Amino acid sequence: MTLAGKHIVLGLSGGIACYKAAELVRGLVKAGAQVQVVMTASAQQFITPVTMQALSGRPVFSNQWDSRISNHMAHIDLTREADAIVIAPCSADFMRKLVHGAADDLLSALCLARPATLPLLVAPAMNVEMWENPATQRNAAQLRQDGVHLLGPVAGEQACGETGLGRMMEPESLLESLTSFFYPKQLLGKKVLITAGPTFEPIDPVRGITNLSSGKMGYAIARAAAMAGATVTMVSGPTALTPPSGVQTVSVTTARQMYDAVMASVSDKDVFIAVAAVADWQVTEVSAQKIKKQDAAAPSLSFKENPDILAAVAALPAPPYCVGFAAESENLLEYGAAKRLKKNIPLLVGNIGHQTFGKDDNELVLFDAQGQHPLPRASKDQLADRLIIEIAKRLTP
Repeated sequence: MTLAGKHIVLGLSGGIACYKAAELVRGLVKAGAQVQVVMTASAQQFITPVTMQALSGRPVFSNQWDSRISNHMAHIDLTREADAIVIAPCSADFMRKLVHGAADDLLSALCLARPATLPLLVAPAMNVEMWENPATQRNAAQLRQDGVHLLGPVAGEQACGETGLGRMMEPESLLESLTSFFYPKQLLGKKVLITAGPTFEPIDPVRGITNLSSGKMGYAIARAAAMAGATVTMVSGPTALTPPSGVQTVSVTTARQMYDAVMASVSDKDVFIAVAAVADWQVTEVSAQKIKKQDAAAPSLSFKENPDILAAVAALPAPPYCVGFAAESENLLEYGAAKRLKKNIPLLVGNIGHQTFGKDDNELVLFDAQGQHPLPRASKDQLADRLIIEIAKRLTP
């Protein structure tokens, strides 16, 4: 994980969104980060230091003259080993302090005294009217100009009962943003097109032919590519998954729809990753009404071949770097190598499909001109990270 081993100073300023900071600490610790919590006096009106200490596993600091720091320089000592300072929630008042270089409490002082190379990220949290006030907007613009990274806010229902911009991002989204912040940007400036999930070929209005693909691998790769700095478009068949943050998602159902969406988008792409489990055939005559069960024999279906999306992209006059996926049920090494040559692509990723569909882990084999390269079993997120690294290496001359 990108956050493993990172040292994060998490500052809490006053606001009801302090309750979200508790879940954020849990997520950071679970991801392997070391979290040092620093709280303002106002923050302690909403959540206790005892709670934050229990979740972080480290003493919480709020007093600049805390005797636990022998030299009484907590504003210096707490940041020198840090990889980032994150203020979540960051109130309108604390944004003001950051803009004007205030240092009247421990949290504002350590932000002011941080090394120039230490990133500062803030997650604004306030009432919609406070956020939209010209003074706050001026402060937000100044923070961005000063190199501070703003995470949010987002729109939604607020504790005061009003609705609009000002809500702090949810802990899961903040964790994703922090992961992306530290993620190596191997694909910065690249445009990536990905297909994901299954396709569904209708028989009648209520029945169809599909497969067991959950879309998890494709969605994980789209997420990893976006975090690596790429501009990502994902064409997804029907899944129950939430599209990754920052990924433009085009939803389709059939293989023909996926083909059309890919061909409409591929012209300016640098990389095409065909992860989707696309149906090879479609029913030639789809019934307009539900086919009723009769006493006679079962209905007979006829099929025609669907377009080969990967082969079509690879055959373009100036194709992007093409990566195919092969889900086999046997003879993976033989079939994978043969499929790469048949599709005329530089890289193919193979796995035993029925052993991974719907699961959170996988085991892959990469096929290229140099041979076979196994990737040991790991979570699909970890394998997606590894695959992006492999693709980035192959794009570099």
